[in-house]
Amino acid sequence: MAFKIYTKTGDEGQTALFGGKRLPKSHLRIECYGTVDELNSNLGLVRDRSEDEHVRAILFEIQNRLFDLGANLATDPSKNLPTPSIAQADIQLLENEIDAMEEVLPALKNFILPGGHPTVSHCHVARCVCRRAERLVVALNMEETVSPEVLKYLNRLSDFLFVLARKIGQDLDATEVVWKGR
Repeated sequence: MAFKIYTKTGDEGQTALFGGKRLPKSHLRIECYGTVDELNSNLGLVRDRSEDEHVRAILFEIQNRLFDLGANLATDPSKNLPTPSIAQADIQLLENEIDAMEEVLPALKNFILPGGHPTVSHCHVARCVCRRAERLVVALNMEETVSPEVLKYLNRLSDFLFVLARKIGQDLDATEVVWKGR
């Protein structure tokens, strides 16, 4: 028999963590991994729009790590269950990619606005969702311990996405939109 997508167990506004604990769907932990899922979907859009095979491969790797991160957040912390983890090597990959892109980008002299090309804008949307996920996970960490690597990864990922937006814009010969304050 095929797996059914609907279980009807969430019809009254609760969902289960890995480990069985049930929480309201509005719980901060659920908001955290739901926002990571939203981020992952946005990254899929950026990956699908990219013609650069290296960018596509890195984004695919990141999407897989975000699934690991989401599984970590979706696991009952009171249980001692094995969960996929984020490693220092995952954070280092993001830092290496940032450094490589910054070597070929002009120095940033102004604040820039999202825009210039739809793919650049989508990358900035993903960056903003990443920042929201990070804020939520920071709030969760104030209530329950969250892996420090999860926090570092989300922080570094938003930096990566900012630089990636600039790099994509450069590769597409898009105009970088400079903020003009009053």
